[in-house]
Amino acid sequence: MKYTPQDGFSYYFNLVGDVDCRSLFSSPSTLKFLKSIDEEKAAYRYASDKWSIKQVLGHITDHERIKMFRAFLLSRNESVELWGYDQEALVANSRFEELTWKQLVTDFENVRKASVSFVESLSQNQLKIKGKARQNEVTLEDFLKSIIGHEIHHVNSIKDKYFNH
Repeated sequence: MKYTPQDGFSYYFNLVGDVDCRSLFSSPSTLKFLKSIDEEKAAYRYASDKWSIKQVLGHITDHERIKMFRAFLLSRNESVELWGYDQEALVANSRFEELTWKQLVTDFENVRKASVSFVESLSQNQLKIKGKARQNEVTLEDFLKSIIGHEIHHVNSIKDKYFNH
């Protein structure tokens, strides 16, 4: 079965495959790809109503910040539903277009370092804690994997839609 982004967790899980979350967060592939993009290309939009690459990266970074906070709460057995957010509003109210590509990549890198530190601190028992995310009951490990699946989705989108025009 082929999943789409509208399928949510199933789609993101499919993108990461059967890889443990520590390896996913430690992979340098996204950062290496981002560092290969120059300032001019980062400002590119493949359509007037679509985000620039800068905005896509800002969104990826925002997403990780938000989801890692929720993962932290879940890891501490805080009874919380892992709610959604309005990505369009967050991007619209950001300064991504004003920042340099280097600033945005550095921000992503710093957020990722914090995420790696957190993920590496988790026990196997913590990774098995379950929480509710929309209609799905997911383990903390699967929730963390979905963060990387989301990132992979957007990196693939950049490669397909922004570089193959």
